[in-house]
Amino acid sequence: MNQPLLIGISGGTGSGKSRFAKELIARFDSKNLIYISQDSYYKDLAHLDYEQRCEVNFDSPDSIDFSNLLRDLNELINYNQVDVPIYNFKRHKRMQETNRLTPKPIIVLEGIFALYKPEIRELIDLKIFVDTPSDIRILRRAKRDINKRDRTIESISKQYIETVRPMHDKFVEPTKSYADIIVPNGGKNKVALDIINSELLPIMENKIKNANY
Repeated sequence: MNQPLLIGISGGTGSGKSRFAKELIARFDSKNLIYISQDSYYKDLAHLDYEQRCEVNFDSPDSIDFSNLLRDLNELINYNQVDVPIYNFKRHKRMQETNRLTPKPIIVLEGIFALYKPEIRELIDLKIFVDTPSDIRILRRAKRDINKRDRTIESISKQYIETVRPMHDKFVEPTKSYADIIVPNGGKNKVALDIINSELLPIMENKIKNANY
C-alpha cells in the first residue's frame, strides 16, 4: 500500500517551528494534508486540582501521551480516521470534544518532541529541526504565554530557569542529530522553505496520485 508521507518538524520552544510548518503547509493544497500538533497530546490532568496542574513540568517528555500519539499516527498512515484530543492550555486539561481527522496523503507532525521517541521517528519520512538562538526563543515564548495563556512575566521567567532551559538541553537539543534537515530561524527562512518545497513537490504529487482511501 502506498502510505502517506509523514513529515516531522521539531525544535525548541519559541524556535519558529509552528510558523515554519504553517509556511510549508501553505504551499500545498490543504485538502491533501493533515497537520498534527504534538501539543494536542499533553496528558489529561483533569484528575488533579488546578494548583497541582500548574506545578507539572510541561517541558518534560513525561508530560506527553506518546502512546496515544503513536497509535493515531499509525491509524492515519493506514488510512483510518482518528479523534485527536483538544487541550486547554489555560486550565491544563483536555476538553471533552475532539478533532476528527480523516486520512490524507500528507501528514505534518510538529512539536518539541516530534523527533524524541524512536518508535515515532521510525514512521517519519522527513525529519526537520528548526534551530533558533535561545535568547530569541525565550522572548517568543514569553510573548505567546502572556498573550494566549494568561501567564505573568514572573511565572514565565521562573519556569524558563527551572524547567524550560534544562529540559531543552537534556531532551530537545539532542534530537537535532536525528534531523535530515536543520533549518535556522524558523518560518522566516524562505531559502529553506524553497529548497524543501522543490524537493518534496514530486514526492507529494506521487503520494496524492496514489493515495489509498
